[in-house]
Amino acid sequence: MEKKLQIASTEDSPEIIFDVEKNILLISGRSLPEDAFNFYAPILKWMKEYINEPNQNSELILNLDYFNSSSVKQIMRLFTIFEELGASGKDAKIIWKYSLSDDLMEIKGQEFKSMITKVPFELVKIVED
Repeated sequence: MEKKLQIASTEDSPEIIFDVEKNILLISGRSLPEDAFNFYAPILKWMKEYINEPNQNSELILNLDYFNSSSVKQIMRLFTIFEELGASGKDAKIIWKYSLSDDLMEIKGQEFKSMITKVPFELVKIVED
């Protein structure tokens, strides 16, 4: 398994930093790829490999400003894979960060949280300066 997956953000795609050694699993920015299936394919593949040899504690952090409907399915697929950690006895948590002033991302986070049952799902408000 690759110990690190890093994808730079673009105008339409989020930054991905998955680093086993630094214990970072982060997706941030905007997720509007024209082909969400192909964009998320290497991310899902990496996560499937990671859950076979995970760190003892894993936090998947999403700090998205916006995402399109085709990204929703891929994000949910990622959450479903990540939930397998909870079933394996490892400590795993999903953290959904959103701006204090972004009601839509808060609602979307709550919707995802209602579908996740095998790992804790924490909603975190970010206070802007």
